[in-house]
Amino acid sequence: MQGILYEEPSFWLFGLVTVLMGGWAAWMTGRAVAWTWRPVWQCVAATLLLGLAVRFIHFALFEGTFLSLHYYLVDAAVVTVIGLIGYRYTRARQMTTQYRWLYERTGPLSWRERTTGAPSTSQRNPA
Repeated sequence: MQGILYEEPSFWLFGLVTVLMGGWAAWMTGRAVAWTWRPVWQCVAATLLLGLAVRFIHFALFEGTFLSLHYYLVDAAVVTVIGLIGYRYTRARQMTTQYRWLYERTGPLSWRERTTGAPSTSQRNPA
């Protein structure tokens, strides 16, 4: 995988900088975008910029190439996926805690409308 996903001599450097440090920053970015009720495209834009920061850390600390489209796309893809997961996790939590009478959680990243206890259409509008 060396040369395809990362250029460092060790996978651990890629894991430390891109996955751990960049992933943590991406998770917090996705969380912040969701908490402020912003659209998902803003999370994507922010994590693409974060991919540049991760690429710079590889360049400044580990003598990687800064202006490499290939490795930027790898780093940006990793941090964007982690950022989107953080966004979706936070949004699912928001929807099910702030609107608990409307939605229930179906998993860590999803929710659905509540069906129990909701009056049917015939009960709401008697004709």
